[in-house]
Amino acid sequence: MKYGVIHYNAPGDTVEEFLQYAADTGFDSVELQIGDVWDGESDLDSAKRRAEAVKGTLEALGLSCSQLAAGNDFVVLDEEQVTFQVERMRKCCELAQVLGTNSIRTEGGSLKDEVPPARMAEAIAGCLKRCAEWAEPLGMRFALDNHGVVTNEWPVQLEVFEAVGSKCVGANLDTMNYRWFGHSLEKLHEIYKAIAPYTFHTHMKDGFDSRENYRGQALGEGEIDLAWAVQCLKEAGYEGVWCAEYEGPEDTAIGYRKCLDWMKANC
Repeated sequence: MKYGVIHYNAPGDTVEEFLQYAADTGFDSVELQIGDVWDGESDLDSAKRRAEAVKGTLEALGLSCSQLAAGNDFVVLDEEQVTFQVERMRKCCELAQVLGTNSIRTEGGSLKDEVPPARMAEAIAGCLKRCAEWAEPLGMRFALDNHGVVTNEWPVQLEVFEAVGSKCVGANLDTMNYRWFGHSLEKLHEIYKAIAPYTFHTHMKDGFDSRENYRGQALGEGEIDLAWAVQCLKEAGYEGVWCAEYEGPEDTAIGYRKCLDWMKANC
């Protein structure tokens, strides 16, 4: 098993400093953000050169890139917006390939007046279907994150998986976000069991409570039944990276080190 860390709320003012921290701490892999290699405006060739440089640093430090976060917004129905998002995702996939990963952390998107709640899954699935046409032959995979107020409503995720019906579309399972959204601790048992078979990648995260009362913690120090989440994933055949995400009150270097220790002992 590999143990990873997301490039978010982590030590290092630059990508290179973050990667050095990850390697020095003992992580095997990292999840990078699209902004680490592309500003969304510069030409793709220059972004690829940047990605190649980052890939060189990864290799020099003995790290791999487990996933690239695209920062997309698929809660769109307007054809022009859909086309823009799909073409942007194509560029993200090209950069992911340069970095050496076939996994894209995919956002559902944000709430919009023009996309009623009853059509959110339809909108996300519509974009993913378009992406799957060219991504599936390339071996790319889209890990739909339970993030924000759209896909943390977990039936939306399941509806998207069923509607797209592609082996290249699955989940990024964040162990805390469903709780942050407002689901009870008891409900999390059902959710993990349902999402585990679709999971391509994880965000192992702990904490307490929901919304404005949310308090992040190092793994094993919050209220999340992480052992159950790990059990569900293993029973479903998960063999991907165990990737830590920390939002607690301690210095992030300490918090992420605690998370790594917990994962090595429990995953």
